[in-house]
Amino acid sequence: MAEMRKNKAKSLSSPSFSPGFLYRSFTMYATPYTFDTNHSKVNFFRKNQQSQNQPASASKSHDSMNSVKGKVKKLCSLFESDKSSSSSSNLPSPKGQAPKPLLRASKSSISPGFINPTIRLPGTEDRIVVYLTSLRGIRRTYEDCYAVKMIFRGFRLWIDERDISMDAAYKKELQSILKVRKVTLPQVFIKGKYIGGADVIKSMFEMGELAKILDDFPRRQPGFVCNSCGDVRFVPCVNCNGSRKLFDDDVGFVKRCFKCNENGLIRCPYCCD
Repeated sequence: MAEMRKNKAKSLSSPSFSPGFLYRSFTMYATPYTFDTNHSKVNFFRKNQQSQNQPASASKSHDSMNSVKGKVKKLCSLFESDKSSSSSSNLPSPKGQAPKPLLRASKSSISPGFINPTIRLPGTEDRIVVYLTSLRGIRRTYEDCYAVKMIFRGFRLWIDERDISMDAAYKKELQSILKVRKVTLPQVFIKGKYIGGADVIKSMFEMGELAKILDDFPRRQPGFVCNSCGDVRFVPCVNCNGSRKLFDDDVGFVKRCFKCNENGLIRCPYCCD
């Protein structure tokens, strides 16, 4: 044992042994390799790598921006051409040429007289007669009839309203007066003379000519309504009570009532006579 301790001490005290050798790491350090940036192959590789890293959407957005710029340029050129043409038109014309006058369509004004005085409705020289309909089957026709009726009622005038939907005889009467088979509603007669339809009445009302024609007619009290018919101008037949049928005792069977129309109605005897 003593010999072993002596040998160990000799080995430690020998100059060839160094304690740092036990703690030395065996890591290897590689020297960095320097690339030649001026080399053609290196530059080509870098360009390819950059082109691959760029997304495809960038190229699309670039194309779209170019197209938008092209459209903007076209619009600017159009506006510039319009400005140049307007500025050229404002230039004074040469002395030998006179500027051409501008032709404008003038609105046809309605004369204060009647539209067609040759067409007359006899027996109505003291009233306003309006042929209309109260059915709403055709919306435009009903709205025109209602508008004309409200225009005359706004003047507080009594109107002889002849509703062809309540009595078919009025339609035949209007066809014979106008001498046409297909009639449009409404149709207005003032003092027995033919005026026209809804368009004529509306335009005359807006221009103030209708008020001049209606000055001679008496005004009713505001809110006046006929107690018999309620301004409907029709009441049930008094003879048959609206049934259109009468029993004849002499013959012994039912006969047709000839005092009422096809609907069993007659004209109101209080406001229409």
